[in-house]
Parts: sequence; C-alpha cells; structure tokens
Amino acid sequence: MSSPVKKEQLQEVDRSLYDFKDAVHPSYETDAGLTPEIVEQISREKGDPAWMRDFRLKSLEIYNKLSVPDWGPPLDGLNMKDIVTYVRPDTPMRGKWSEVPKDIKNTFERLGIPEAERKSLAGVGAQYDSEVVYHNVRKEVAEQGVVYTDMESALKGDYADMVRDRFMKLVPPTDHKFAALHGAVWSGGSFVYVPPKVSVEIPLQSYFRLNAPGAGQFEHTLIIVDKGAYLHFIEGCSAPKYNIANLHAGCVELYVAEGARLRYSTIENWSKNMYNLNTKRALVEKDGIMEWVSGSFGSHTSYLYPMTILKGENSRMEFTGITFAGQGQQLDTGAKVVHAAPHTSSHINTKSISKDGGECTYRSAVTIQKNAVESKSSVSCESLMLDSRSRSDTIPAMDIRNDDSDVGHEAKIGRISDDAVFYLMSRGISEEDARAMIVSGFAEPIAKELPVEYAVEMNNLIKLEMDNKL
Repeated sequence: MSSPVKKEQLQEVDRSLYDFKDAVHPSYETDAGLTPEIVEQISREKGDPAWMRDFRLKSLEIYNKLSVPDWGPPLDGLNMKDIVTYVRPDTPMRGKWSEVPKDIKNTFERLGIPEAERKSLAGVGAQYDSEVVYHNVRKEVAEQGVVYTDMESALKGDYADMVRDRFMKLVPPTDHKFAALHGAVWSGGSFVYVPPKVSVEIPLQSYFRLNAPGAGQFEHTLIIVDKGAYLHFIEGCSAPKYNIANLHAGCVELYVAEGARLRYSTIENWSKNMYNLNTKRALVEKDGIMEWVSGSFGSHTSYLYPMTILKGENSRMEFTGITFAGQGQQLDTGAKVVHAAPHTSSHINTKSISKDGGECTYRSAVTIQKNAVESKSSVSCESLMLDSRSRSDTIPAMDIRNDDSDVGHEAKIGRISDDAVFYLMSRGISEEDARAMIVSGFAEPIAKELPVEYAVEMNNLIKLEMDNKL
C-alpha cells in the first residue's frame, strides 16, 4: 500500500517502486529441489509439532503421485529441481517496526507499508521470502479479542487446536498438485480470528515480498470470522524480476460463520518471471457473506480461481476481479462457487484486459446442488483486447442440479473501439492517452470496490502496463 509520497512515484510511472532488489543474505536456506530430506529440514528448522511434520511428508507423497495440470497455460519453464523452497531472512519476527533490519525495513517502506499502517490499517503482517518479519495489531483491536498473528505462532500457541482443526481442510493436499506442494513446504502467512459480533472497522493487511532469485513463496493464510462478526482483510504482494523462474504457491482458507461477513481484497503484482499457482477457498455458513475483490497483475503464468462454498441457508457471495495480461503473459483466472444450501446467491463480475500478445483466460465453475433450491447465480465477464496479437478466452462451466434456481451468464469479448479512440483524439487527446483513458474507464467498476490506496495502485499498474514498463 502506498503513502502519499509513493503515490507520486506511482503517478510518474516508475517501475523501480516494485523492481528494486536487496542483496540476498538469508540466515538459512534449503538446497534447490524437493525431497523428503528437504521437507524434513524445513519442518525441523521451523520447530513443527509432530503432526505437522507428518502432514508435510504425507503431502509430499501426494505431490509425487499427482500430475501437472494438462488443461491450462504451459508450465514448461517451471522445474522444481531449480526452486529453493525455503529462504529464511536474517531476522526473527518483530513486533516493533524499529527493530526490523534496516535493509528489509527499507524495502517495505519503499512499498509504503508502515505509512499505510499508521494511517489506515488496524494491523499489518509483512513477510519477506519465507518468513514473516513483522506483525502488529492495534491495541484497541486486540482488546476486542481479535487475534492477528503469523501462522507459526498460531500453530504453537493458544489457538493451536483451532489451527489443527482447520489447516488445509478446505484445500486438502489431494486437491491438486500445487496444493500438495504447499502442504509439504508451506511457510509464513497469517492467522486471524474475529470473535462473535466483533466488527473490525478498519482493515488488516498482509504484504508478501519475495526477494530471493529462484525461490518459492508458500505462505498460508487462515481466517476465521465468528458468528455475526465483520472483517476486511487486504493482501498485497510483489517481487523484483529475475532471469530465472520464481514460484508462488500460497494457500488461503477462509471461514465465515453464521451471520458473519468477510471482505477479502487482493492486488497481486508479481514480476514477469513468476509462476503464480495460488489457491483460495472460503466456506460460508447460514446468512454469512463472502466478498472477494481481486486484481491480478504481473506473473509469467497464473492459475487463480478463488472458490466459495455456500454451505448455509441464505449465505451469499460476490466476486469482483480484474486481470491484465501483457507481452509474454498467460493469466488463467476466474472464480468458482458451490451452492450447497437453499436460498443461496452468488454474483461473479470479472474484467480482463490483454495487450501486446498477452493471453487472458476466464474460467468459472458454478455448481448448484440438488438441495440448493431457490438459489440465484449470475456471472458477468468482459474482456478487452487492445490489439490483434492478444487473446482472450472465456470458459464457463455450470452444473445445475435442481429446477427452481435462477442462473445467468453474460460474456463480452471485444477489441478497443477505434471510433472511441478517434472521438477522444478529436478532442485534443493523444492516441496513447485516449487508449489509456478507455482502459481506465473499463476497469473503473473494479477500482471502486478497492480501498482508495489500492485503487490508486491498480490504476497505476494499468498505466505501467499501457506504457510497457512492467
């Protein structure tokens, strides 16, 4: 998130805001590759309880049995033998910003993290490579009983049983190959628990920065919003560009209890050597509300389809997302929802932009189970291609098992209008600015759903893409 000073830098379309690199001096890192010995090393270094060590090794077994997906963008450039799965920075987690090592602190300050925390956040977690280096929550929020800490502390502390009961239960390692990989080598991430009827009025944020070349980042986020409670959680991430592949295979599990509401906003801004194979899933109980706001920028290849299970009667979900693919990028994104109870509702609204040969694929899956009577689902996806070299595909899937639900799907794919560009040019606007203006207008409905700082960042990421500076 950006401070006012950083906003000026963004508006100057300066990629250096994200692309700077620190000297790599980890206190510990595993060898590249993925073996039982490496998984055991990670578990030992992190002081896992015995059940977690066993879970990691079982996940590795599952990983070795599963195949790489054969239906999405190619993953030929990703070789796990070359990926370092654990890189521990040269500092323990700190609760005071002043105690974070200077070089790491400077990294996050350039990204505007501490400034944003002081101004508009109830708490911040900052992860650098494989470990959280800073975590803090406002005193008044903690006094409400809100727990916001790193996953490792939660795994061993007062909430250990809560973690064990839910860890990778929504996203089991058997779900797909990269979920199994995550189960084997996960590290870092955040744990949040909001007690019943507590409303956290200002957002919490976690920011993930991957600095080491050739490394993977596998943070795990577990959020439980108890009955009648409310939380807005923001997630941001970035990495500098290297000439070798980096990998992000995080996992997000969200539990929304009866009558609770969770809003989960993300801007993913990975460098273009990144394979982003992230998995996010939410379970919503009776009368609960799940809201997703998602911006997918950067990465070489992305597979990202946040999923919601509407388990309780009258539960509902809204997903709002935008994807921007430029030269050399294949971003395969979308959303999934399962209606598993009566009178549930969902609305998916996505937009994608592709230019300079970039490829966007929208992939959705709507399932309405037999018992989910009188449910409603609507899907709207719009794709804008800025040139003839770019590509956009829409692949919706719907599985409807009863006769009295209401399901709709709308898709629009088109190129930027020459008439609109000509009209704006006739008003004295340059062609470049006219195209940027049309794209910004296309993305505006998504920006309106984001916190203002993130909307500014999203708009400037679009400017960077339009100027070929990402």
